[in-house]
Amino acid sequence: MTRAALVTGASRGIGRAVALSLGESGFSVACGYLNDDASAKETVDMVEGAGGTAAAFRVDVTEAAEIEELFRQVREWVGPPLVLVNNAGVSKDGLALTYSPDDLDRTLDTNLRGAFLCARAALPGMLRARQGRIVNIASAVALRGNPGQTAYAASKAGLVGFTRSLAREVGRKGITVNALCPGLIETDIAEAMTPAQRDALVASTPAGRLGNSSEVAAAVTFLASDAASYVNGAVLTVDGGLTA
Repeated sequence: MTRAALVTGASRGIGRAVALSLGESGFSVACGYLNDDASAKETVDMVEGAGGTAAAFRVDVTEAAEIEELFRQVREWVGPPLVLVNNAGVSKDGLALTYSPDDLDRTLDTNLRGAFLCARAALPGMLRARQGRIVNIASAVALRGNPGQTAYAASKAGLVGFTRSLAREVGRKGITVNALCPGLIETDIAEAMTPAQRDALVASTPAGRLGNSSEVAAAVTFLASDAASYVNGAVLTVDGGLTA
C-alpha cells in the first residue's frame, strides 16, 4: 500500500495526534487545516521532528472546489492519498428549540458533507489502485445522544450511516471504510465544557477519566494499516466504556 495519507483538521487535537502517529508509522502525511497557519506548521514540525514526512494544506471542507484543489495539490506533492482520515469537525452546543439554522447548516456541512466530499475526491485514486483506507472520526454522542448536542449528534450519526453504506459500495475494491467514535477526549471541546459537564461525563465513563488524543490516534493508525484489511464497515468506540 502507498504510504501517503491525508488527515483533515490536523492542526490540533485528535487530528494532530493522528498525523503524528501516521508519520511515525512511515506515512507521508498531508495535514489539512482551515485557519491556523501557525498550528498547522507546528503539526508538520512535530511529524518531521519524529522522523516523518509532512506538509500542510489549507482547505475548507464545506467547499467542493477547495477539496478538489486540495487533492490535486496532495497528488502533486506525494501522489494520490490512499489513506484518508476525515477528522475536520465543529461543535456548537445548544437546545434544539433555540438552535440557529445557520449553526445547524455549518455543523452538518462541516462534519458530514465535508467527509462525504473528501471521500468522493479520494475514491478515484483508491479505485485505480484497488486499495485504500477511509477512517471517519465520528463520536460516542452519535451512539448515545447528549442533551444540548442534537445538531452535533445528528451530524456524527449521519457519518456512521455514511461509513457503513460506503463500506458496502467499495469493499470489493480493496477499500475499507470505518468509523471511530471517541468519547470525552482531552481536546479544546472538552476544555470548553463546564466543570459540571465534564464531571458528569467522567462519572458515566467506566474508565473514570478522560481519554487522550494519542489513544484515539493509535486506533486510527491500526484502521489505516494493512493489519486491518478485513475490518470494514466497523464502528469502533474509543470511549473508556461510555457507550457500553
